[in-house]
Amino acid sequence: MKKEFDISGMHCISCANSIEKEVVKMDGVTSAKVDFTNEKLVVKGEKVSEEEVKKRVKDLGYSIGAKKSDDEITKAKNKTTVSLVIAMFLMGLMGLRYFFEPLLGFSFLGLNPHYLQLTIEAVFAFFPVYYFGKETHLSALKSIRKGYTNMDVLISIGDNAAYLFGLAAFLNPELPAFFGVAAFIMAFHLLGRYLEAKAKGKTSQALRSLLELEAKTANVLVDGKEKQVRVDELKKGVTMIVRPGEKVPTDGEVLEGKSSVDESMATGESVPVTKTVGDEVIGATINIEGVLKVKATKVGKETFLSQVISLVKEAQGSEVPIQNLADKVTSYFVPVVLLLSVITFLVWGAFLGNWLLGIFAAMTVLVIACPCALGLATPTALTVAVGRGAKRGILFRKGAAIEVIQKVDTIVFDKTGTITEGTPSVTGVYSFKGKEKDVLRVAGSLESGSEHPLGQAITKRAKGKGVSLEKVSNFKALFGEGVIGEIDGEKVVVGRKELLEKEKINLPEELLNKKGELEEEGKTVVIVGGSDLLGLIALADTVKETSKKAISDLKEMGFDLVMLTGDNEKTARSLAKDLGIEKVIAEVFPDQKTEVIEDLQKEGKSVAMVGDGINDAPALAKADVSIAIGTGTDIAIESGDITLIKGELEKLVEAIDLSEKTFKVIKQNLFWAYLYNLLALPIAAFGLLATPIGPAVAAGAMTVSSVSVVFNSLRLKSL
Repeated sequence: MKKEFDISGMHCISCANSIEKEVVKMDGVTSAKVDFTNEKLVVKGEKVSEEEVKKRVKDLGYSIGAKKSDDEITKAKNKTTVSLVIAMFLMGLMGLRYFFEPLLGFSFLGLNPHYLQLTIEAVFAFFPVYYFGKETHLSALKSIRKGYTNMDVLISIGDNAAYLFGLAAFLNPELPAFFGVAAFIMAFHLLGRYLEAKAKGKTSQALRSLLELEAKTANVLVDGKEKQVRVDELKKGVTMIVRPGEKVPTDGEVLEGKSSVDESMATGESVPVTKTVGDEVIGATINIEGVLKVKATKVGKETFLSQVISLVKEAQGSEVPIQNLADKVTSYFVPVVLLLSVITFLVWGAFLGNWLLGIFAAMTVLVIACPCALGLATPTALTVAVGRGAKRGILFRKGAAIEVIQKVDTIVFDKTGTITEGTPSVTGVYSFKGKEKDVLRVAGSLESGSEHPLGQAITKRAKGKGVSLEKVSNFKALFGEGVIGEIDGEKVVVGRKELLEKEKINLPEELLNKKGELEEEGKTVVIVGGSDLLGLIALADTVKETSKKAISDLKEMGFDLVMLTGDNEKTARSLAKDLGIEKVIAEVFPDQKTEVIEDLQKEGKSVAMVGDGINDAPALAKADVSIAIGTGTDIAIESGDITLIKGELEKLVEAIDLSEKTFKVIKQNLFWAYLYNLLALPIAAFGLLATPIGPAVAAGAMTVSSVSVVFNSLRLKSL
């Protein structure tokens, strides 16, 4: 059982960790994973009680069940704005008190100006500290009560200390009042939360864009009449009418009409694709020209777009191995900071004799050391990268692939359907008696009723060349040999050499030599013969247009390339030579491909396997990184760590490039986050910020650190 919940109120990775630890304690729960960036909790187990999950999460101080709306983000902005205005006003009053209070020898309404000003500051500071900041304090209390620590604990302790120290100034006029500092700490904290929420919203923009792609309504035929219905009401088998400029409501098959369809949302390619009767169309793609009648074949969660959205959500919430280090550090970081804050206070007070500076330094340590940037470093970059990849026709099913692919040095390719189109096509027609056009006409006519891939390819070529097909009588198909029939009373044969010899058709040496040359090139050759006709048709599984360039690019990038195929040695080596692939392993069964991957790994290689995701599934599973080739709505979405939707290898080059850039950004984020904390803690502990405004400066620095990490991740949108 798997259940998903929306979570709000988390401020750092420590918040996510505390939720996971609390929920996984429940009976029947086997795992609990929080996607901090997308604010999701995924719970798996034999039995998951939704009510108990909600109760435990709420007890920790977080909201569950409702996604943060734009209105809530606006409210957060307003809270931040008011808090910052109050904080600046109070800091101004602090300046007045320190510089001008000695000159004020009068009282106002019988009140001492010192106490009057303290009262004003205490009242105004109450609003940002306790009214707007109440969620932070409540979260801190609940976390402490449950035995967890998070960023709210640090902020709450520091903020309460500053405010309570200000109240102490009422009792002792010699003590400085830190109401302005307390207001600034909470104002900067609220600012950081608001900016992070806004920036995290931007990182998920690609996912929202995918959701917005869905068509809202469909025009369907009911009893011969057209009727408009909501897309979520569509049933399989209904006939939809799709006019120019409209979105295809759901995945389907063209029943009638011809048009160009913009499939860029699925493949990343801007060139429209021609669709006619029998072709598959993808929901949310845009019909450009003619009117199409389409039969709905997939609806709801089965559709291509729904699968993509599900995959993007899963990948954005997954972990990169390097993130484990950051998570481990942050889980120990908060308790260490609390201990360091106490030690700092005692050292300054007991050993250096300055308890006042000890308070400043201890408060500054609490605020400046919040590990928010560490928690944001990996998930924000991963979220942006996965969304960007989806828009370009590259689906990262597992976030870990972004890191692991950096270590890959060997790429193994399946041949059929990966490097090649996967279906045979005619590469040449040769006549030795009669005209080439007649060779194609006779062969196309005989094969027009065939279901064999070679026969279909010949008929397709004949129709494509505008050849008129003839009526065939006395047709006979001989399994493994060819076909025989009569056209206009003349007997004709299409098939293997042995069949034509059996039918007493003389085959000249010239024809047999040409046949041998073509077969040396890895092509399949059929012979076409009759009383006044003799010729050859060569067929091959042709290389995809983009494969040669992609393989060349991968070689330049330094990868060792291997072709792994069940095809015969001669055909495989001929193709590999043309592509520039030096290592070929041919004539292997699907289960043997796994052994090849294992052997390469034993040699110390880090291996990526590229295959069609079906017969290559065992080898894909064994590889360090698996890349599945998808084609239209038949995408093998569950087979690979990475899926190339259109099935073109040029997208593999793009995927590797995007992975490298993403991992570079993750490393930058972690470097600056670690460096910030390594520098900030000594500065705070040694008293360089042990001033009345030190904690406020620390809050500002903490905010800048967190937000800079998020915006550095957003650079991936334009890289």
